[in-house]
Parts: sequence; structure tokens; C-alpha cells
Amino acid sequence: MVPEAPLEENGAGLAPTREGWFVLNARDARWRDRPGRGLATPFEGEYELPQVGVRLYVLGRGEPMGMYHWEAGQEDFLVVSGEGVLLVEGEERPLRQWDLVHCPPGTKHMIVGGPCVVVATGARRFEQGGVWGGYSPDEAAARHGVSVERETSDAEEAYAKWADVEPTRYRDGLLP
Repeated sequence: MVPEAPLEENGAGLAPTREGWFVLNARDARWRDRPGRGLATPFEGEYELPQVGVRLYVLGRGEPMGMYHWEAGQEDFLVVSGEGVLLVEGEERPLRQWDLVHCPPGTKHMIVGGPCVVVATGARRFEQGGVWGGYSPDEAAARHGVSVERETSDAEEAYAKWADVEPTRYRDGLLP
């Protein structure tokens, strides 16, 4: 029988503390304020979900989820509210509510808010000791401020221009 994972409060919301099943409402979860890049909740604490990562992003107009990159595992994104712009393989595509973006391994991509709420999922198979992916320079991404100057797999280098992420609680009205 699989045990229930306990949820722990740390001042910024709840998160699981070990493996097991759990139910966690996004409004009760730990959130991260990412200045210039919106807010996000990974539904995780110190215990990282081992197979599939799930995150919820709330992006303001022009706020990106991150830097233009590719990953060795599959990623998928569902726009549940609002609209945005998908940067994918050097192209720009408009996104609207209920659009699903599927990125097979190796797909260079990023989403910029318009504003929007996005559910992101990704395989974690390569994150533990393998090649996770990398950041790539791109003209379309550069127009949105999310391109690196040179190819790198170093997250600290890619995100050097961004402010540090701060833990925060859910804010009323953040989610539709």
C-alpha cells in the first residue's frame, strides 16, 4: 500500500516532505515570486517528484516562464487562462486558452505571457546525473529578452540577469 505523503508548512505554503500520494490545492501550495518572470508553484518542497515535474505558472504581459532552452526529456504546456506567445525552433506562435504545446526531447522553446496561466509538465528521467538540456541563442527569443548570448547548459549563467527567486504565499485573485 502506498502511504500518504505528509504536507509541511514552511511559512510560504504547503509541500510534501517525502514520497507518497497527496492532494494539494494550488492556493495552499508554496509559491515562488520570480521578479520579471511571474509566479510559479512546483507543488514540491524538499522532496522532488522523481518521474514527472508539474508546475503552475502565472505570467504577466511580457513575462517569460524562463530562458529559451531545450531539454533531453519531453515537456508539455497547457494554457488554462489568458494568452501568450510560444517561441519554438526560431518561430513565434500565438497561444490562447486551452492550447496544448507538446515539445518532444530536443525542442527549443519558451512561453511568454500575455498574461496567462500555464500548467507545465516535464519528464525527469535525464535530470538525475544525465544531460538535462541546454540554453540556445535565438533571434526570436532575443526580441523577448529570453535568449542567451552563447550556447550553455549552465543555469546560473543563463539566468544571471534575473533577480533571485523568493518564496511567497498564494495571493488572492492570482488564479482564475
